Amino acid sequence: MIILDTFFNSDLFTFGLLPLLIFLSRIVDVTIGTIRIVMVAKGHKNIAPILGFFEVFVWLLAITRIIQNLDNWVCYVAYAGGFATGNYIGLIIEEKMAIGIVKIQIITSIDASNLIMNLKTAGYGITHHEAHGGNENVSIIYSIINRNEIQKVEEIVKTTNPKAFYSIEDVKSVSHGIFPEKTVMRFWRKGK
Repeated sequence: MIILDTFFNSDLFTFGLLPLLIFLSRIVDVTIGTIRIVMVAKGHKNIAPILGFFEVFVWLLAITRIIQNLDNWVCYVAYAGGFATGNYIGLIIEEKMAIGIVKIQIITSIDASNLIMNLKTAGYGITHHEAHGGNENVSIIYSIINRNEIQKVEEIVKTTNPKAFYSIEDVKSVSHGIFPEKTVMRFWRKGK
């Protein structure tokens, strides 16, 4: 017991291990918070509250240690550093998870028939129309895709028409659509 008391009152704990623990706990709670916000935005009502519970629980552990060590400036730096790092890591994880659906809008001034055929052959549903751009006539192609398919669709666009302009927007929900069969998540399908 005396050894533990000595360790917890040592400079090694106060200025080394304690700030490291605060830094790591902030990474955990902010990462969870970032993912929770994404889940709320995507309408995942069941997951967001669970993530919120753990986010606040870990935050309480960190802030308690900060308050107990108000004279330790290293803890403040660790707290702020953990917040910044947690945001970064949370965004990377969210990007890797690729949850949800997006709308891709492709605008091309050259004949769009090959691009349309390649997208359809890959199993993507499209909507297409002709329009008038700033300087010339253009074709506009819309498709709703799973977020984890963005890279595949971008590759089709870049190989078929490398000069095409495209933009990608998040979509909260859709009622119907044509999606490649392999991208449908099994737990979302009824009867399986």
